[in-house]
Amino acid sequence: MPDDYNSDSEPKAFDPQCSMVRKAVILAAGMGVRLKERGRQTPKGCLCLGEKPILEESIVRLLAVGIQGIVIVTGHLAEQFEPLQARYRGAVQLVHNPHFADSGSMYSLSCARHCVDEDFLLLESDLVYERRALTTCLEHPSDNVVLLAGLSNTSDEVFVETRNGRLVAMSKDREHLGSEIPGEFVGICKISRSLFTVMLDTATQRFGATRHMDYETDCLVAAARVMPVSCHVVEDLIWCEIDDESHLARARKLIYPTILAQKNTTVAPVRQGTRSQPAWPQRRLGEQTSL
Repeated sequence: MPDDYNSDSEPKAFDPQCSMVRKAVILAAGMGVRLKERGRQTPKGCLCLGEKPILEESIVRLLAVGIQGIVIVTGHLAEQFEPLQARYRGAVQLVHNPHFADSGSMYSLSCARHCVDEDFLLLESDLVYERRALTTCLEHPSDNVVLLAGLSNTSDEVFVETRNGRLVAMSKDREHLGSEIPGEFVGICKISRSLFTVMLDTATQRFGATRHMDYETDCLVAAARVMPVSCHVVEDLIWCEIDDESHLARARKLIYPTILAQKNTTVAPVRQGTRSQPAWPQRRLGEQTSL
């Protein structure tokens, strides 16, 4: 592990010693089809907005909040992730999904099952986010937490329906959900070992028919019917995912520079049940972006 792995100068109010979660899984097997030629040449997690690939920036943040072991599930262009295992020796482990071209994210997550026997953070590799996304999940008193952000109006949201703060359903079509939709899915969760077992059981029953299952909409939602999964909203979270060229442009021009600008700014913790005012430019419903 390099000596400068914790050089990220973001706020240090969170005490890593207070968290019992020491493991993380990052799903990085996707083919990046919507990025077309760029996706054919580079996995989304290996895209660079700054000096490091965005997945490596995730690794740095995870280590800084006390995560000691990170499992990365690879697939498409898996060899491009190998330098990370060498650079963060002892902290990063690569696991390959041999069926990445004909499977969904739940199958990728199941490939990590033998490497995870404890509670863990689950992340997607194409995320650009501030450190608070991690500390909010780690500080939450519930064993199972789905992180939500305020609605971004990017036309690509995964809306989350809750009941009394607990996960009920997810969909990209808001009309398919009930009235309690406090935010959109970010792609960062805290998963207990018991919840993971339920998700795996659900998936295993279906793998005989298809490997095309999403961990969130198919298995996490199903598991939430068996055990409670808390949904925590950070209204003003600075984050984005990169699925296509418009997402990449927005990340480069707005999200990543805003995160860099706030690294040295102390961010007060967001209390449960509260919604803080946005600390960065937000778009109103229907407002168009120039990015």
